[in-house]
Amino acid sequence: THIITHITRTYMKSAITQIERRFDLSSSLIGLIDGSFEMGNLLFLAVVSHFGAKLHRPRLIAMGCFLMALGSFLTGLPHFFMGRYTFDTVIQGASVNQSVSPCLDPLKETEVPEDSSSHMWIYVFLGNALRGIGETPITPLGISYIDDYAKAENSAFYIACLQTITLLGPMFGFLLGSLCARLYVDIGYVNLESVTITPKDARWVGAWWLGFLVSSVIMLLSGIPFWFLPRSLPKQGQEGELSPSTTTQDRPGNGHATPHQTMRLAEIAKGFIPSLKKLLSTPVYFLLLCGSILKFNSFIGLLTFKAKYMEQQFGQSAARANFLIGVLNLPVVALGIFLGGLLMKRFKLGVVSGAQLSFVTSFIAYLILLLQFGTKCDNVRVAGLTISYNGTPGVVYNGKLLLSECNRKCSCSAGEWDPVCSDNGITYTSPCLAGCSDSTGYGKNTVFHNCSCVLYSPAPGGSMSVTLGQCPRRPECSRSFSFYMAVSVLSSFINSLGTTPGYMVIIRCIKPELKSLALGIQTLVMRTLGKCLNVWRCALRRLHVIEFLDIFIEVKISNVTLLLNSLGGIPAPVYFGALIDSTCLRWGIKKCGGRGACRMYDSNMYR
Repeated sequence: THIITHITRTYMKSAITQIERRFDLSSSLIGLIDGSFEMGNLLFLAVVSHFGAKLHRPRLIAMGCFLMALGSFLTGLPHFFMGRYTFDTVIQGASVNQSVSPCLDPLKETEVPEDSSSHMWIYVFLGNALRGIGETPITPLGISYIDDYAKAENSAFYIACLQTITLLGPMFGFLLGSLCARLYVDIGYVNLESVTITPKDARWVGAWWLGFLVSSVIMLLSGIPFWFLPRSLPKQGQEGELSPSTTTQDRPGNGHATPHQTMRLAEIAKGFIPSLKKLLSTPVYFLLLCGSILKFNSFIGLLTFKAKYMEQQFGQSAARANFLIGVLNLPVVALGIFLGGLLMKRFKLGVVSGAQLSFVTSFIAYLILLLQFGTKCDNVRVAGLTISYNGTPGVVYNGKLLLSECNRKCSCSAGEWDPVCSDNGITYTSPCLAGCSDSTGYGKNTVFHNCSCVLYSPAPGGSMSVTLGQCPRRPECSRSFSFYMAVSVLSSFINSLGTTPGYMVIIRCIKPELKSLALGIQTLVMRTLGKCLNVWRCALRRLHVIEFLDIFIEVKISNVTLLLNSLGGIPAPVYFGALIDSTCLRWGIKKCGGRGACRMYDSNMYR
């Protein structure tokens, strides 16, 4: 179940650029959609972690799986109501023997009715939030369930094995994302020979919806076995000392239940605030919580937009970026987590030693990651955006230089994005803006001729023709990408060595009855305070609301909303997305007007 849960979570990360292009969204808005998982998660995380320790944990996990399956299905559902994906191109609808004259007959703007699918992204938002709610009981209750019934010396090894196996989920999630990104969004409904764009094109949209439907089915199946697991298990090594009645009750001695007593929710609720105060008053746990906040704050933006960064900075397709993350980064992370747990078991590291190991590995990984700042590729040479039409370098954000003397007679629209490449290595944003007057070929093999703007910066022995698509990047960019991936893999491995020790420090520094709540609070705070622009402001807001929490419990109002209001902050994907948007050089145009998804970024500013 942990594997499948992480498949659904990481598939969302891998499909970020596909969803962004399909719904014509900005990076900040797609970051908000991605953050809806945490919004749904934090609604119930603290409460489920506290209540779940006293209730039937396996069945709560099963119900969470069913909710995640429903959320995944809802996320992929808009595809079937949005109609076919269309993109602007001057040769769209042209027959095999028909010649296109972009300059003489440029792409005309046609009036379209209001796009009924323009708000369909809300269903993706709601489906992702529902998946977050369903994921709530799985991690804290699952780990505490294992730790409660395992020997102390074996617990770290078991949890390390669980986390290592769990990383198969992200690996398969990114591989599934890679596969779906290779498939055209309307596969099975359109003739693929008529599609003139490739997976490396900024307008390409893969079959993003397919992965969510697959995730929904396997998530539903994975939850069924948990419904039939016992409420509790005998302690490892003490199987003969427990009576059969313990299989239906909580572990004896926890002070909350007896074999003949069923605890009511109201009684559990009364213990929530004292447990929370007791937990936060533990100095070691509080320091670890602060460290998790700082670490997660930098990590979440990297994870969300890593594939997109590889696309924009190094010219990789979404499919290849997801594939490399799945087969290079995640396996070494799994190995690092496993070795971290093995070190804890082999050398019998205590709380202090475990904390030291976690700190050292995190710090070294951070220093190695700094090397990526010097790894870059130059901007793609696009006439009117990164260079002038005569080949003079210079980044232009307003797009006013897209029109030049060489294409002024063509009456081109500055909003066109149908890039073509010339022999001089310069990309033009459309055949019309390249001044082309004729064409040969069909579909992806179309070649435009007599392009007047190519004469402004001719290549030695080159022609006046251009081909569809952006020009390829320079050879040194491939070497930079190889170095980038090597640094990324090494940093991921070293950082993951401290994951299991960090988990075990949290478990060992608090009382046994607070394990589930401790893991739940850590996850909640990492996903909220760790994503706030101002951590202290959110913390103060949280303290003010806690004073009123008992009052709401007494009048039987759910404290879910209070947790959201008290711990709410700006998710990291939103402000990371806003920063990425600020580097956009060329925005797409929606069918009904307005700004769509970004087509090209300034590589230097993005880095």
